[in-house]
Amino acid sequence: MLEVRALTDGGRRVKPCSFTLHAGEVLGLAGLVGAGRSELARLIFGADHAASGEVWLEGKRQTLRKPLDAINNGIAYLTEDRKAQGLFLDMSVRENITISVLGRDALVGGLLNRVAMARLTAGSIQDLRVRVAGPFVTAGALSGGNQQKLLIARWIAIHPKVLILDEPTKGVDIGAKAEIYRIVSELAAKGVAILVISSELPEVIGISDRILVMREGEIVGELGGPGGEEPTQENIMALATGTTEMVQS
Repeated sequence: MLEVRALTDGGRRVKPCSFTLHAGEVLGLAGLVGAGRSELARLIFGADHAASGEVWLEGKRQTLRKPLDAINNGIAYLTEDRKAQGLFLDMSVRENITISVLGRDALVGGLLNRVAMARLTAGSIQDLRVRVAGPFVTAGALSGGNQQKLLIARWIAIHPKVLILDEPTKGVDIGAKAEIYRIVSELAAKGVAILVISSELPEVIGISDRILVMREGEIVGELGGPGGEEPTQENIMALATGTTEMVQS
């Protein structure tokens, strides 16, 4: 579904990185803070400028100069900082969920399709089990877990082919974490290709089919998958820190 070829920002934070991500797969991206994980995701999404490298989607090379290019091609990115870079805290639940598809669902002449907005919002609240008094409550009034679900609902609405989740359970309670894991599993079962960036090693091990490890801006190893090394916390940390010996399964 997705192929990244030697993508880099010129070596400032991300050295040339290459990997593949398949439909229905959950690919983990692990590493220490500052390893370049979020920066690589932003290059894929077009949020930052790539100095060189290529992004291919379903066998076709993409030109992603800005996030809208990625969105129009079915690539979604849930940012690590939901309050500063994701949510519109003073806007309603309905506005936050539907904002990425207003143009798609608009009536003739560009008028808002309020019926479609209401339908999408109600379906998202039910499917993602968002705990909210109503669709016109402001996003800033919700708990961290329910705010995160709003962002996931926004990206599900565009029917993504690739979904990048950057620290998807950061700052949420245990119950919300379980709900987010369920959502990820269901999306993968429907064929969405999912890239999960997480600093929580048990999380990335438990949720991923394979795990890539980054260190100092480059991908230095892969764990899991057919014939791969066992993805343990010890083996991830060995790659992330540059330790030469990994624990054999």
